[in-house]
Amino acid sequence: MNYKVDKTIDCTGLSCPLPSVKTTLALEHMEVGQVIEVLTDDPVSKRDLPVWAQSTGNELLGIEEDNKVIKIYLRKAE
Repeated sequence: MNYKVDKTIDCTGLSCPLPSVKTTLALEHMEVGQVIEVLTDDPVSKRDLPVWAQSTGNELLGIEEDNKVIKIYLRKAE
């Protein structure tokens, strides 16, 4: 999956709910339609961030795993 990533945040070493919290804070400074890449090594984030995205109206674009790093792509909604 290739997305035009507007911002990347590194949440490796953090466990939930911190990746969701950091994602929320980062999205506050982004424009509608922009894409954020969340890097995490917490396997719980693969479940929690999609649920968070659905509950906040943001769009989950995809999840990739690269060795131990999980890359979660989200598009900011209104």
